[in-house]
Order: sequence, then C-alpha cells, then structure tokens
Amino acid sequence: MTTTATRAGATDIRRQELAGFLRSRRERITPEQVGLVRGPRRRTPGLRREEVAQLSAVGVTWYTWLEQGRDIHVSPQVLDALARALLLDVSERGHLFALAGAVDPAPGTRCTGVTPALQQMLTRLEPFPACVQNSRYDILAHNRTYGRLLCDLDSVPPEDRNCLLLAFTSDAWRDSVVDLEGMRRVMAAKFRAAMAEHLAEPPWKALLSRLEAASPEFREIWARHEVVGPGGRTKLFSNAHVGILRLEHTDLWLGPSAGPRMVTYAPADEESRRGLERLAELVPAGA
Repeated sequence: MTTTATRAGATDIRRQELAGFLRSRRERITPEQVGLVRGPRRRTPGLRREEVAQLSAVGVTWYTWLEQGRDIHVSPQVLDALARALLLDVSERGHLFALAGAVDPAPGTRCTGVTPALQQMLTRLEPFPACVQNSRYDILAHNRTYGRLLCDLDSVPPEDRNCLLLAFTSDAWRDSVVDLEGMRRVMAAKFRAAMAEHLAEPPWKALLSRLEAASPEFREIWARHEVVGPGGRTKLFSNAHVGILRLEHTDLWLGPSAGPRMVTYAPADEESRRGLERLAELVPAGA
C-alpha cells in the first residue's frame, strides 16, 4: 500500500471515529439538560440531530454529514460550538479536536456541562460537600467544603483533579479516608463497570494507563476484575482540619446513569454536621 493510500485510510478511520463519538455524545444528553422541551412522541435517545445543529448554529444537513463520516471541513469555531452544545468535559473536548485534526483555540476549556445554575446549587449546598463528576471520576466542579474535605483541591492542577487518581497518588487524599482499601476497591470496580462502554475511547485508556503506571496498588486491584454498580453509602473521613466526619454519600444523576452526576455528602450525625460547618468556615465565601 502506498503512503498516500495509507494516509487516506487513516483519515477515513478518523472521520468514522469522529462520527461515532458525536453520535454517542448526542445520545447521552436529555433535552432537559440543554433547556429543550421533551415532546410526548419522542423516541430518539438523547438529542435529535436537528437539535444539536440548532444549539451549535450549524446546518442540519452539514451536521448529518459529519455524523455520517463524510469528507467535509470542520473549523475550530464549529468544533467549539459542538463541544458546548454536547456539554463535553475537558477530556472529551480534547478528543473531539484530535479526531477532527484541528487545533483547539481554547485548550483546557472548563466543562460547559456545569451551568451557572448548577454551580449555584453546589454553593447553596454548603456546608455540605458536593461536586460534579463524570463517570471517569474527573471532578468538573466543586463547592468550598468539598475543596477541603480530602485535600486542598484548589492547589491540584485541573488535569489531576480525578478522584481515582488522587485516591492512589495523593498522600493528603489517602490520609483523609478511614477505610482506604475498601474505598479504592469500590472506586476501581465502578470505574471498570463504567469503562465497559468506553473501551476504545482515548481519554479512558489514557487514565487507565496513567493509573497503572503510577500505582502498584491500583495494578493489583485492577487485576481482580471486580465490578460494582453505582450507589451511595456511609463514608468515614479523617479530615486534617476538623477530625472525623461520618457522611452519607449520594449520587444525583444529571443525565443517563453512565454520565455526569452531582456527588453530595450529608452529615450522618450531629458531630459531623458541626465539623462540616467548621470546615466551610476555613475558606472565605467567593474564594
């Protein structure tokens, strides 16, 4: 096979990957998440193509061709609009631009799925710790109390704000968890269950490779092939600032259960409630 033919084949594969990625992101979003009304006869899982086109301010035919893997030019501006319309997080946005062979004009753009209203909800939950995570355990947003629950999260680079990664590599995070081994096993098992639908996606493979390279403990747990579904439970933390906190963990799904969720921690007793109040006072409002 000639070099030209090889390049053409690689380009075609990338277009097909882009088409599949766009379809998968479109189908996971509910109309309500983007402010649309769900009609009584709706059968399409997630958004319709014309709805994505409308939200991105592009033509329906053009977007349909893009999902069909046709050879069309996609500008960085249009990719940015698609990333916002599809509520892509930072890793997914990077993957979109990589598949399109384009340079992201705003790399590291904050997850557009965390709307101002959702951020306000996180703030209003204080002193209860709360954050928004995706199914890879990336922390997309958090309130002040969560930012001091397990470590000084604001001092962690954005690309490292992943609960699973921190559980295996951050001393402060590990010291804050009473049942560290149990928590690690459950998190790894949930990650394996969620990854079953994303085995070929670079952001998932990159995170797995990073965990395996960084932690012998993770490699040992991962080799067990344990799987656990989503669910909440009581967790015990040993916070460096306020001591023992007994908290009820709850996941509030923001879309399909495999997608983003708001994670909240409510005090399980009066002592923990007072501890959370003291913890919230450590960081000034607006910080």
